[in-house]
Amino acid sequence: MVGKGIEDIDITMPRDAYNISKDTPTFNAYLTVVVRDSEGKVVKIHRQRSHSPTANFIGLMLPLNYFSNTGGSFTITNTGNSTLSYQPQLNSGARGISYPNSNTSNPGYSYIAMIQVGSGTQSNPYSAYSLASPIANGTGTGQLVYGQPSIPSNITVSGNSAYFTISQTFNNQSGGTISITEVGIITTISFDVIIGTAWPIANQLLVWYDVLSSPISVPNGGSVTIYYTFTVNP
Repeated sequence: MVGKGIEDIDITMPRDAYNISKDTPTFNAYLTVVVRDSEGKVVKIHRQRSHSPTANFIGLMLPLNYFSNTGGSFTITNTGNSTLSYQPQLNSGARGISYPNSNTSNPGYSYIAMIQVGSGTQSNPYSAYSLASPIANGTGTGQLVYGQPSIPSNITVSGNSAYFTISQTFNNQSGGTISITEVGIITTISFDVIIGTAWPIANQLLVWYDVLSSPISVPNGGSVTIYYTFTVNP
């Protein structure tokens, strides 16, 4: 495997890791980490199940009728520990998100800002609103250079299965080895109250969080690529 390009790497989970003999649709998420040395050779591949949506993710996935029937709201917390009340409705003054929408206004939008890596751990991913110890973007000591996230435009359907993978590469120009122990997905969300009047952007929302089952070491001059694969009926 060492020295082969990413096009030769099977980033899907091995078949013996899947649930089998299931009669109902199932959803699973997988985390794959590929480490390369300074010459671009693959030196480590790490795979594990990912199972840690945060409270932000669950709150944003609540259906409209939950809010309509209960009259309740959900508190969203960004990575700076600032909170806002989320209560989508159908009336003209309601705050909500529409999909798909890449505009910066009217009526609202959401997009993946980045995959973030860190050097800490947390025991309760549900309540996590930020990584325990985020690794900064840069070339200084203890930092990694963050590449742009790669996000597919479509969901891949194969037989009864459907999946999509997001990924991001991080380069180590810090002068020393960097250890990664936690990974998360961060989104940016904007809500519009009424046409032409934007609600404050909920920047940097942690929606998915994982502690790695074993630390990943990225050598100086090397790189690491993180893959998140979300699949139905794996």
